[in-house]
Amino acid sequence: MGGDRPSLYFPAMKRSGLFFIFVVVVVGILSWRAAAWSKQRGEVRMGEGGTELRDLTDSGELSVPSAQKPVVKDDSDWLKTLKPDRYKVLRKGETERPFSGELLVENRDGWYVCHACGLPLFKSDSKFDSHCGWPSFDHPAAYANVRTKVDTAMGMERTEILCARCGSHLGHVFDDGPTATGLRYCVNSLSLDFKPMPSKSKVATDTAVFAAGCFWGVEKLFYETPGVLSTTVGYTGGHVPSPSYKLVCSGSTGHAEAVQVVFDPARVSYHTLAKLFFLSHDPTTRNRQGPDHGEQYRSAVFFHSPEQEKEAKAVRDSLVVAKTWSDPVVTEFVKELDFWKAEEYHQKWFLTHPVYCHRPAKL
Repeated sequence: MGGDRPSLYFPAMKRSGLFFIFVVVVVGILSWRAAAWSKQRGEVRMGEGGTELRDLTDSGELSVPSAQKPVVKDDSDWLKTLKPDRYKVLRKGETERPFSGELLVENRDGWYVCHACGLPLFKSDSKFDSHCGWPSFDHPAAYANVRTKVDTAMGMERTEILCARCGSHLGHVFDDGPTATGLRYCVNSLSLDFKPMPSKSKVATDTAVFAAGCFWGVEKLFYETPGVLSTTVGYTGGHVPSPSYKLVCSGSTGHAEAVQVVFDPARVSYHTLAKLFFLSHDPTTRNRQGPDHGEQYRSAVFFHSPEQEKEAKAVRDSLVVAKTWSDPVVTEFVKELDFWKAEEYHQKWFLTHPVYCHRPAKL
């Protein structure tokens, strides 16, 4: 009897083990499919949960990021508000015929906005002729306004681009762009409307230069500030002409990573910019910001006039009185020197890479 038990027990145990493995595999497959479906569903339903997006102001510029509710409509409602050809592209993900779109040859200065909800998606200065038959751009107007999702509909894997507010199909983005971003946002004309820039009289501008650590985040901060007309990252404060990034990082040039800010004084004051500068970094640490060490990461204001020097120091003093920091401020105040533009791949880094530093806690 004792010798018979193994012959009865082990086949039964084997059958139980196989059944257990079968159950695990089935559950695993079902879980994977559910997760994939949930992910796809979450990517399609853009903007839910109060996504921060940037709209257009009355003066034709991007607003500061603000939480916005998604535009959600039933399919029947979209059919009522969109013409059939636009509905097929925007809501069904179809593609217009190449070289058929009116916006392919549009060359005025202005904004390309979502036809379905009006969200600004691309600006004319990012448009280029890719000879592919559809309007092409090298970066979005605002990084958060355009979302992506994997598209395998044509038997190949592509990156689909969608409006972040209403989830409408725009086109696809490819990594074969000719500019510094290396990207080509290929967009259907039927997905877009064009808004020309309002005519403006010549604007009197001023320039400010700040160093507050890694210039990627500093540039993003000022680029997104209403009233700022342009930003450029570069090197200043040292003694070596036309330095490279590698040379500056060696610590042998005396340069700081800095941002040159061109602004409209009628819309944003130097006082406001200086306050943004102080509140977006730690001005109490010498030659360091967070994990970045070296004199190129020092805190400095490069002023071009006695008025700017006086204003920047007044901002510093008011924040010290308000006990904004517990340690002494070590920010340098230096008469503006030659500003050497950094390599192209550093310019507008935040447009193609997430940047989370230099966010002021309060103003």
